[in-house]
Amino acid sequence: MATSTDPDDRPLVEAAQADPRRFVELYERYVNRVYAFAARRVGNRAAAEDVTSEVFERALANLRRFEWRGSPFVAWLFRIAANVIADRWKELAHEAFDAPADEAVSYDDDVERRAIVFQLVDRLPDVQRRVIEMRFVEGKSIRDVAEALQRSEGAVKQLQLRALENLRKSMGHHG
Repeated sequence: MATSTDPDDRPLVEAAQADPRRFVELYERYVNRVYAFAARRVGNRAAAEDVTSEVFERALANLRRFEWRGSPFVAWLFRIAANVIADRWKELAHEAFDAPADEAVSYDDDVERRAIVFQLVDRLPDVQRRVIEMRFVEGKSIRDVAEALQRSEGAVKQLQLRALENLRKSMGHHG
């Protein structure tokens, strides 16, 4: 699995910006992470597949406008995913009833908070980030994570605890 700080991201993005046919490399690298992100939020396989498809469609359409701003490429994809999900929530809410304006704002606030959390997760040390992603995005058990990382279950619990403490501290700095 590519890491969020993978030095290969920049050349892949630049190649895809120059030749959209090269976008498939970015798609293959991140489709599983984007799908896991979407599945965790929508709780429905078909909807998660639709969200994932739309994310990569939007990413490809807007790739020429992507600029490096200190965040990894995958954070941009997660931001698109959060926006796609928010758009779907708003659409469902609008279809079900005419939501008051303050409820629509709360959706935007929630999406913004989630985007910040995912950016903060991407800044964690690599092994902590991997534990958080496997546990909370992919929904794996401590045992499964321990096997995947070739560590003891106790070590995975410690890594998870440290990662969550780091996230709490970072979130405190972001309000």
